[in-house]
Amino acid sequence: MIVVPPELPRRVSPARGERGSPERSGTSSRKQERTLKQRAVAYLARREHSRAELAKKLSAYGEQEEIDRVLNSLQDAKLLSDQRFAAAFIRSRAERFGAGRLRQELRQRGVEGELAEQELNTGDLLPEIERARVVWQKKFADQPADAREWAKQARFLQGRGFSGDIIRRVLKETDETQ
Repeated sequence: MIVVPPELPRRVSPARGERGSPERSGTSSRKQERTLKQRAVAYLARREHSRAELAKKLSAYGEQEEIDRVLNSLQDAKLLSDQRFAAAFIRSRAERFGAGRLRQELRQRGVEGELAEQELNTGDLLPEIERARVVWQKKFADQPADAREWAKQARFLQGRGFSGDIIRRVLKETDETQ
């Protein structure tokens, strides 16, 4: 006969903020001891962030007033710039997406519409028709054979953020080259 020992009581760690937890007892880990500014600089070292993105990431670690003070000091030191973020963001995604999608994603990340338009209108990018043509060619090897295929290809380009006019021009060119 096999005897199973009674289950030993499990030690349960206290929840955050409860008696004996690291937050209340002062024995916090090294990561928790990092200041807001150190966290912000660490985030910025990985990639550019908009002010709104960085504020959202830091909100778990401090009060809004303190976060604003840190972000203002980073902007004064030229370590944080929405314009630089927008330029880098557009540069990294312009090959795959149209202006509409880039504009919308920048808005989601807290960049002002005026600044997004300014960065989109810089002469560094290929014309949108050329970008749409490249995206279309990577996805579809053949021209649309019928209306159903044409609609499928148009929806794909529309999902990538290209305007209706650009989509019609790209797909019309493929019809003319047949």
